[in-house]
Amino acid sequence: MKQIEEGTLLWKPDNQRINQSNLVHYMKWLEDKKGLPLEDYQSLWEWSVNELETFWETIWDYFDIQSATPYESILSKHTMPGAKWFEGATINYSEHIFRNYAEDKTAVIHTSELRPETSAITWKELYHDTAALQKTLKHLGVEKGDRVVAYIPNIYESIVSFLATASIGAIWSSASPDFGKQSVIDRFKQIEPKVMITVDGYCYGGKNFDRTEVIQEIQAELTSLEATIGIPYLNAGHHFEELKDVTLWRDAIHDATSPLTFEHVNFNDPLWILFSSGTTGKPKPIVQSQGGILLEHLKALTFHTDLHEDDRFFWFTTTGWMMWNYLVSGLLTGSAIILYDGNPVYPDKKMLWKLAEETKMTIFGTSASYITACMKDGFSPGKAFNLKHLKNISSTGSPLPPEGFKWCYDHVKEDLWIASVSGGTDVCTAFILGAPTLPVYAGELQCRGLGAKIESFDERGQSKIDAVGELVLTEPFPSMPIYFWNDEDGSRMHDSYFDMYPEIWRHGDYLKITDRGTCIIYGRSDATINRGGIRIGTSEIYRAVDQIKEIADSLIVDIPLSTGDSFVPLFVMMKDGQQLTEAIIKSVKNQIRTQCSPRHVPTDIIVVSDLPRTLNGKKLEIPVKKILMGQSMENVANKGSLSNPDSLYYFEQFAKEKMPSKS
Repeated sequence: MKQIEEGTLLWKPDNQRINQSNLVHYMKWLEDKKGLPLEDYQSLWEWSVNELETFWETIWDYFDIQSATPYESILSKHTMPGAKWFEGATINYSEHIFRNYAEDKTAVIHTSELRPETSAITWKELYHDTAALQKTLKHLGVEKGDRVVAYIPNIYESIVSFLATASIGAIWSSASPDFGKQSVIDRFKQIEPKVMITVDGYCYGGKNFDRTEVIQEIQAELTSLEATIGIPYLNAGHHFEELKDVTLWRDAIHDATSPLTFEHVNFNDPLWILFSSGTTGKPKPIVQSQGGILLEHLKALTFHTDLHEDDRFFWFTTTGWMMWNYLVSGLLTGSAIILYDGNPVYPDKKMLWKLAEETKMTIFGTSASYITACMKDGFSPGKAFNLKHLKNISSTGSPLPPEGFKWCYDHVKEDLWIASVSGGTDVCTAFILGAPTLPVYAGELQCRGLGAKIESFDERGQSKIDAVGELVLTEPFPSMPIYFWNDEDGSRMHDSYFDMYPEIWRHGDYLKITDRGTCIIYGRSDATINRGGIRIGTSEIYRAVDQIKEIADSLIVDIPLSTGDSFVPLFVMMKDGQQLTEAIIKSVKNQIRTQCSPRHVPTDIIVVSDLPRTLNGKKLEIPVKKILMGQSMENVANKGSLSNPDSLYYFEQFAKEKMPSKS
């Protein structure tokens, strides 16, 4: 496809779309109810971050948040970490979901490779199944604060399981069944679950994967586990006899005679635990609050995704990615959510577009890599399928290149709102995103989210416009982690976000804010591997590679390319006398595929004679990444701090001679 200049104006909303948007409704409400006339989005954003307490109080009022007790303050302090929101309030996330109950209205649409028939679930069915599962969980002894974990795909049962868990005030955590055994153990073992909900296997790309032995091995490590709820997904006749104290799904949702009840918890009590891997150590167990997620998701999905009650909201995701949690929150707006479990390009890349036609999808959430893959295939979804209901394509996981924006307008639909968004597991939302009232420029994210004081900092902590810097939040944000699990002194959370700029959240992305308020993301500023929006720490990759006896050591980096793809080389040091054979390459890929996930198999495996290290033995992942992205060796590494500085020369030559084309 012909290159398009970044910043090219591609689309403007018409007056009808603007005036029918939730954002304009809110702005009129602010003027009528609060006496706040605001001219445009930029002035609204500036007010929302400069008058932080007032803004979030209006969100509470606008959405009529139900609390069993009144809040005593809106924000305890403006310094981070440790700021608390709406102390004194007691709420329940699931209760706000079921405020949208409308007996025969569709709540969930779901399909998968194993269940190819698209099925629609009404609010009545969702309510009954959630009430029945709540009763089962209580019978199994689950109480407020207990952990319920799920090894489950993105299927209807996952929604019921989460809503029932949250209704009790218990804490949810999930992993996709394509995660390798050790990755799941490293996550779930940290949080000591009482109950595990699991499938027996899954289907991906037309192949079945039985996970029963893996589940047994996982459960053997979870000494806190008391009971299992088994979903015979791969094999309808599976009974899970080999697992701990099993209740089959059909029995778990059989008794819906009791009404669904809601345990009110403190606003800042946990809703779920998400895992985001850094470059070292075990995955970080990020705890987010019932109230913070409730307010942020209502705001983001209502104003920035513009969800209405008649919308059908889809995002391609697994239960191991925070976008699943975000998708579930679509129910807060009364819209229907669409679930798909399987390979998005099986049997070909037309599959999700076919799903869009069949389900009358209005919001199509996907990744930049999927859009660019469709673009490279050279087909036109708009010609092949009836997409008259589609009004928005949202993209995340990595920056969508300008050509990806243009392809959507040329080959999907001319009158289309494209929203490339950015946020992350750490806040379980997008905080740079779209607005239905703003124009779309190629390669640019439309706006900073309301209530999110995002700035771009240079190395000295100075805020910059039209310059690439570190993405930071300079004011508290409701969906920030309340803490990390088992991080009693808060040191792990401090080191993750607040070590570079005191009391300022550093997110780990490179950002430029333009003079018109749009944003451009230039990829991660840390060494996390990000494939298709699924992040994994390098330590997990190394753990898998270390099982290959012929390899002495390894280093992996993720290099974003302007095409929307990424180049992920794994550099390996072989043990004395060993050669990198095809058999060893196959073993390495298999280890990563099974121990981590299929998404994180490296692009290439390359033999090196030495890997750069600091004097205390730490591998230099970030400097290597910067060198491969074209920065000079002198600017990214202090040779005096290295035990083997000459090892960097190899990567400098690699950057000049062997890096894939960026166009």
